[in-house]
Amino acid sequence: MHLNIREIDHVVIRCADLDTMVNFYRTVLGCPVEKEQRDLGLVQMRAGRSLIDLLAVGAKIDRPESGQPGAGRNMDHLCVRVEPFDVHTLRAYLEKHGARIGEDARRYGAEGFGPSLYLFDPEGNMVELKGPPEA
Repeated sequence: MHLNIREIDHVVIRCADLDTMVNFYRTVLGCPVEKEQRDLGLVQMRAGRSLIDLLAVGAKIDRPESGQPGAGRNMDHLCVRVEPFDVHTLRAYLEKHGARIGEDARRYGAEGFGPSLYLFDPEGNMVELKGPPEA
């Protein structure tokens, strides 16, 4: 047998403050709520063809051994492909929304080298906004 991975289906981020995180991913990154399962402490946000699952710490399906929420150590970072990609416009937009912004650089991703910009969500998780690949 041979596995053929097409794309990332979802990423799960453990959250100390679920509502603040939902608001950030919806308002700042434009991810609409796909499904809410508050009884499980889970809100699933649509990110293009993928999902970003936000899970409340201490919730029914939470696994405390997965990391310390609020410390930005649940994962190294989440990368989402965005279009259009203009680093100056993106920086201005993120600053307007009070997001902590990291460095922009040429980085390698699923489609090859291209521009990217790092930022941090309200609980310190790094998010990379990835632009189109170089020609």
